[in-house]
Amino acid sequence: MDFLVSDGFRTAIHVVGRVLFSMMFIMSGMNHLMKLNDMSAYAKSKGVPAPKALTVVSGLMIMVGGVLVLLGWHRFIGAGLIALFLFPTAMIMHAFWKETDPAARMNEMAHFMKDMAMAGAALLIAFYSGPVWPMSLG
Repeated sequence: MDFLVSDGFRTAIHVVGRVLFSMMFIMSGMNHLMKLNDMSAYAKSKGVPAPKALTVVSGLMIMVGGVLVLLGWHRFIGAGLIALFLFPTAMIMHAFWKETDPAARMNEMAHFMKDMAMAGAALLIAFYSGPVWPMSLG
């Protein structure tokens, strides 16, 4: 079981985790920008003010945040951008308590909980941003 604590194995786990976490936000941010009309229409349906402008801003936030975490460069800022996106998104876009249809309520609750879990992960990344990260620019 010594391989489980080797530096190489820990580095691999760290890098794979960083890639998987960042990939979600980089791809989602790109979708915000490439599918601006669809994404802003969805935001408008949820009552978001200035939906087109906020779709662009939020897309840039998560894309930049994801790239910073991926590269391990200014990772506190990157994780902070992601967390600042996720908390209001969960509350506004996935307000499951407003849904009357049970299936829709369950779907929104799953998305709400996913956003909260990823926000928690972003906060952990921000907390651990001080020590040296393997294979990073920071």
